[in-house]
Amino acid sequence: MKGMKWMGKYVDGFVIPVRKDAVDEYRRLAETVSRKHIEEGALEYVECVGDDLASEHTASFKDMAGIAEDETVVFTYIVYPSKEDRDRVNACLMDDEEVTVMMENATHVFDPKRMAFGGFRAIVEAYTE
Repeated sequence: MKGMKWMGKYVDGFVIPVRKDAVDEYRRLAETVSRKHIEEGALEYVECVGDDLASEHTASFKDMAGIAEDETVVFTYIVYPSKEDRDRVNACLMDDEEVTVMMENATHVFDPKRMAFGGFRAIVEAYTE
């Protein structure tokens, strides 16, 4: 490990049940939303689809998300310089007509009521240079 330091960054994390047959459509939605987050000031935006969700010794994302056989889990994190920046970016996206319409029409891809969300203050960041 070449670097480790305390960071003041802020991270939003999501666990989202998505229908397996809708992953490509979800990805297209996420590409638009990710671009808008970065344009408004997010530092990093990552969407990951479940690949190895079985867990023998810990709780699994499948169990945590309560997914059905025809679903998988999408794990998302967005990094911001600060909580204040996160709040500003999210306010901008809530006022963005394209994002609002897109999310209203996305309920056939995923159920927003089943999405888990949390905001996290970063305390350690390790990286290689």
